[in-house]
Amino acid sequence: MNGKQPVPVSETGEWGQWFENADNRRVAFDTVAGGVQVSTVFIGLDHNFGDGPPLLFETLVTGGALDGEMERYSTWDEAERGHQAMLERIRGIAE
Repeated sequence: MNGKQPVPVSETGEWGQWFENADNRRVAFDTVAGGVQVSTVFIGLDHNFGDGPPLLFETLVTGGALDGEMERYSTWDEAERGHQAMLERIRGIAE
C-alpha cells in the first residue's frame, strides 16, 4: 500500500513480507449494538475469481444477527463507504 492505494508486486515473498509487517491495513473498526464488531481491512489478495475489478478490501461482521456477513471492495474509498453501510444495517436491525 502506498497511502490508500494498493501497489502490485510481482513476488509472493515480497507481498508476504509487507503483509506481515504492515501497519496500514485497517480501513475502519467499530464495536456497536451489544458488542457486534465491524472490521474493514485491506486483504491484499484479489478475491475476485471471475470477471471484473480486483476485490482487495473486506468488511466482516462478528457477532449479532449479521455474524459472518462480509462484503468486498476494489478501493479504499469503496471500503470506507461499505463499512458505513454495514454499520447502518446493523443499527437498523438493533432498533
